[in-house]
Amino acid sequence: MMAGLLFARAGLDTVVVEKHRDFLRDFRGDTVHPSTLQLIHELGLLDALLARPHNKVETIGARIGGQPVEIVDFRHLPVAAPFIALMPQWDFLDFVADAARRYPTFRLVQGCEAETLVEADGRVAGARMQGGETIAARLTIASDGRDSRFCSGLPATTIGAPMDVFWFRIPKAPARENDSMGVFDAGRIFVLIDRGDYWQCAFVFAKGTAETVHSEGFDAFVARVLAVGPETARATEGLRSWDDVKLLTVTVDRLERWHRPGLLVIGDAAHAMSPIGGVGINLAIQDAVAAANLLAAPMRAGEDIDPLLHRVRDRRHRAVQLTQRMQRLVQDRVIAPMLSREDAVSGAPAFARLLDRIPMLRRIPARIIGLGFRPEHIQSPEAR
Repeated sequence: MMAGLLFARAGLDTVVVEKHRDFLRDFRGDTVHPSTLQLIHELGLLDALLARPHNKVETIGARIGGQPVEIVDFRHLPVAAPFIALMPQWDFLDFVADAARRYPTFRLVQGCEAETLVEADGRVAGARMQGGETIAARLTIASDGRDSRFCSGLPATTIGAPMDVFWFRIPKAPARENDSMGVFDAGRIFVLIDRGDYWQCAFVFAKGTAETVHSEGFDAFVARVLAVGPETARATEGLRSWDDVKLLTVTVDRLERWHRPGLLVIGDAAHAMSPIGGVGINLAIQDAVAAANLLAAPMRAGEDIDPLLHRVRDRRHRAVQLTQRMQRLVQDRVIAPMLSREDAVSGAPAFARLLDRIPMLRRIPARIIGLGFRPEHIQSPEAR
């Protein structure tokens, strides 16, 4: 959707194809990071976006072995909006779609699923829809997620992850300050994202053991949630059956080549990220901005863009690689040992205590999570 906005903004005929008829479905994290808010600011749309309902996350804490610690502080980032905006992703997508519709060259087609690529003269020349319609295109961008059907033949690296996640909601009383946090204890990792009148919860467990958790019974699962702490005291109001619990099978991988003639792959289709840090949507948006920055002007000038497609991967690959390395470090050093641990956790480790005691150090994880590596800026042209 962001790519559609930027290419249409540059005066190019652009069609965004969405298989669902609306955006009303669960996107889990719904985290719009400072890097994305800065891009919206550069488009002159930040005030309009933040006029929509959202929750503001300026700091993130944790409770480790029963000890509360402060870990991340976004408030000092050098951006227009130094916080994470928690916003239902359907609201965010509707907003971007509305912004794109200001340009007469933009078209959003919903309830229409791209099924296969159309090829002609050795290059991708568009896509064929499930109903048989063909949309011809000089450039086809595949941004259809981690199970993309359009990546066949592109070399990939699988990194893996030691955990999977159950997502669900628990009602809560609204509070003045956002209190998003993680709870870490022996054999337990639990994430609480403060969405105002409910917690968006992530129950983290060892990869491949979802059936084991299920086999213990739903009542046993609810009991484990209730044991997290006072925040989950109303768990029985939000958890009535397994239907209220959604499984996220965590995949971490990346393509080593993102293109072939006429085709560019971006977002989760090019690099599936761990949920650690909630960075996936924001990296995908960075890809879209880089694509528009590098390709929109040459396309408008009528240039052959096939020789230019590699530049998007060349620019973004290092940022993806570094982010996945950081995620793997957390997976290997924190998550896997905590999930397999049986003895009690006596308190926060040294690095967490250091972040808690020295506020300035909290700016380091804030920059990595909030802005990432090599954040993009809007440089694509705007047609007048």
